[in-house]
Amino acid sequence: MKIKRFFRKPVVTYAFLFIQILAFILMTLDGGSTNTATLVKYGAKFNPYILFGEWWRLITPIFLHIGFMHLLMNSVTLYYLGEQLESVFGHLRFAGIYLLSGIAGNLASFAFSDSISAGASTSLFGLFGTAIMLGQTFKNNPAIQQIAKSFGTLIIINIVFGVFSSSIDMAGHLGGLAGGFLIAHAISVPNPMKHWRKKRIIYGSLFVVIIIILALIGYLSASTAIFGL
Repeated sequence: MKIKRFFRKPVVTYAFLFIQILAFILMTLDGGSTNTATLVKYGAKFNPYILFGEWWRLITPIFLHIGFMHLLMNSVTLYYLGEQLESVFGHLRFAGIYLLSGIAGNLASFAFSDSISAGASTSLFGLFGTAIMLGQTFKNNPAIQQIAKSFGTLIIINIVFGVFSSSIDMAGHLGGLAGGFLIAHAISVPNPMKHWRKKRIIYGSLFVVIIIILALIGYLSASTAIFGL
């Protein structure tokens, strides 16, 4: 019974929080989380290395943060969003949405930004996109509508703040937002109705196409920046 109660909790959210806090501690002890060399060493998004085959750098930046406040803000947001959305989607679907959104966001950053970047924001914006999907799908559910409205406000605030801050990777944020919206439709909630099946295939295919396009744009952009091709 204790095991069942444990797995009713947002254990994936807790696991992601643990990983990013542990990564922050390790970076702090190994040169500092704001040190460029340390960030690259631990897996921050660095276009030249991705170009040369380190594609795992599309995942690792999700768990790295630049400074304590960056970690704190993203950890609080992850806890708040994860606690609610993991209960809706279940552990595995939530994990898939979070990670795939982050990959989409980091690919968008790879395609449109030369800067070194790190942070859970790509995945968190994916959760924002997921909330929009839920709001569109469950229009007669007051609880979900309230969640969608709350997250909608957060999206607007973050986008406006990002427009006026040169340190924020807007490409990564918007890529994560779009990725989360698409992959949430594709993965869907447990036991979807039959008429959703075609919709899931369409959104899933669109997600894959966008991922491929972003990877190609990023590859060509990074090649041009490094080799002048």
